[in-house]
Amino acid sequence: MYAVALGGNAVILQAVRVEPSLHEPMYYFLSLLSFSDVAMSMATLPTVLRTFCLNARNIDFHACLIQMFLIHSFSMMESGILLAMSFDRYVAICDPLRYATVLTNEVIAGMGLVVIARSFVTLFPLPFLIKRLPICRSNVLSHSYCLHPDMMKLACADITINSIYGLFVLISTFGMDLLCIFLSYVLILRSVMAIASHEERLKALNTCVAHILAVLAFYVPMIGVSTVHRFGKNAPRYIHVVLSNVYLFVPPVLNPLTYSAKTKEIRRAIVSFELSIFSS
Repeated sequence: MYAVALGGNAVILQAVRVEPSLHEPMYYFLSLLSFSDVAMSMATLPTVLRTFCLNARNIDFHACLIQMFLIHSFSMMESGILLAMSFDRYVAICDPLRYATVLTNEVIAGMGLVVIARSFVTLFPLPFLIKRLPICRSNVLSHSYCLHPDMMKLACADITINSIYGLFVLISTFGMDLLCIFLSYVLILRSVMAIASHEERLKALNTCVAHILAVLAFYVPMIGVSTVHRFGKNAPRYIHVVLSNVYLFVPPVLNPLTYSAKTKEIRRAIVSFELSIFSS
């Protein structure tokens, strides 16, 4: 899965970089999505490989805090990028004549910076909220990487502040992103239904399929993880482990496969990129 995630997203990044026909807003956002998937994979890679390949089952407390911060930051970054991609689809379908003037390179760069800044600024307090807690119950984590809900449960002090802040972050960022994505697709569907030609309606909706699959691959496991952590205290341990692994490992694997399968421009660019490598 790591090989597919890192290799597939690296190929998409390189294809968008070298192929002039992909220098468009949709593919710039796809590049950002691939970058966040690579970053997420790299954030979990050291401890996962150490645990399963080297049987090294320890991690320094401060290293765990850093990994926790990076995992949650890149996850929030992916959520923001999916929201930006839904805005791209909304403008492309609902206001196509202004697409090039609305989504300029400056606007795309600004949106990318806002998404990155939001992730790091919002989650900056997390390591400090964990560090202030005394760890005296157990030092055994549920996963082969560090997550805030998992580390929070190791504390033997009051974790109300951590719980409230975690819920606030979840609702104000991931929740609002998902709501805005849903609303954008309501507007997209309303615009598509107004198109007279059945063939044109299908063509318009087909440009959204890859993005919809990426949204489902990201948010469905995330909602499952959040629900189990908050309300499934009596759930078997393997449920927590499986859902968290699906949440972190599946989207980086599926996204490059989905966009390669559903976007002919990406397929063409990848083929031409591979041919250029072999010919050289």
